[in-house]
Amino acid sequence: MTDILASHIEEFASHAHLWGFLIIFVFMAIESSFIPFPSEIVMIPAGFLAFRRELFFASPVLDLSIAVLCGIAGSILGAYVNYYLSLKLGRPVLYKYGKFVLLKPETIERAEEIFNEYGDITTFVCRLLPAIRQLISIPAGLSKMPLGKFTFFTTLGAGLWTALLAGLGYYFAHLTGNMTYTELVHKGKDFIHHNFIWILLILFVIIVIYIFVHKSIMKKSND
Repeated sequence: MTDILASHIEEFASHAHLWGFLIIFVFMAIESSFIPFPSEIVMIPAGFLAFRRELFFASPVLDLSIAVLCGIAGSILGAYVNYYLSLKLGRPVLYKYGKFVLLKPETIERAEEIFNEYGDITTFVCRLLPAIRQLISIPAGLSKMPLGKFTFFTTLGAGLWTALLAGLGYYFAHLTGNMTYTELVHKGKDFIHHNFIWILLILFVIIVIYIFVHKSIMKKSND
């Protein structure tokens, strides 16, 4: 699937100077909803194009920054779709009819298990994990997680993820500009795979800090 989608990126890239930021926003919104769509084929080329001055402002740093912001905004919109669908429709409807929109009952159940076991922080952590990244918004909606908290954790996780992918594209463009977009996407995915332990380590440190701060606040409120 990745190869098929990546093969069309060059066509979109030809319009990047005018519509690049809108394309990033739309496709990241799709990626963050229940529709399976790899964010790597959007944000890695976005960083690549920013370095090559092929986005709207033809300024590498400015275009990279705006591309990341558009990616975050799209991710939040897609997450809101899942959140509000779950909140309004409820568990029985999702389990019965979710399969018609690519949401299998066992997938929803697994997302709920993770959310119920680890709590609100999963809406941040899971934004950086494959397979579950998009779906963690569903149990957040089912559990009626406060919108402000949901938005904060989703923005934090989506921000780190989109910045990482765009940064990889920017870095690869610095090394060479001769890669095809398919090669670029695969190179980025391989880099993440080989360095995933460091991503997990960063997540672990963030979680420890969050738990420490959360417990400190709760302790003070109970005094």
